[in-house]
Amino acid sequence: MKKILRWIGISIAVLVISIAVLLGSMRFHDGPLEIFSGGPFTTGTLSAAPDDWSFLKDRSTIEFQTMDPAQSRTVWLATFDHRLFVVSGYMTTNYGAIWKQWPYYLEADDSVVLRIDGNLYEQRLQRIMSGPEVIPVLNEFSRKYGDGEAASEDSVASGYTWMYEVVNR
Repeated sequence: MKKILRWIGISIAVLVISIAVLLGSMRFHDGPLEIFSGGPFTTGTLSAAPDDWSFLKDRSTIEFQTMDPAQSRTVWLATFDHRLFVVSGYMTTNYGAIWKQWPYYLEADDSVVLRIDGNLYEQRLQRIMSGPEVIPVLNEFSRKYGDGEAASEDSVASGYTWMYEVVNR
């Protein structure tokens, strides 16, 4: 029995160390890998941002990089009125506080780089707390990723959901 417990302990230790090495090495990777945050972008062509982001309407994710720290991630997106929006939900939950760090990085520096189809767009993420775009944007997120139920402006106003519009630097 002791031998079995020893091998189980060794297996768990190897698994934990492997995960730690994977997550640590991702900080040096050119961009994110799905749910794993990555390092700063090292490839892509610097491009002027489009005036109309509608071409992303049916895209499920985009990549973006914060400046400080220089980390990249994938996020869900919504377009409305030719504009581009991203959100971070669960911001008032315990697991959201651990899982969702990038919105806090934007408080010091809201500059980001988007990487879409190999193009790099230097932009800013401007937080939206209220306004006429909140409900249509939340409804678009619900259509794309949720159960299709009507969204509530309260989630943005209360800080549970942080909504950002992509704007020019």
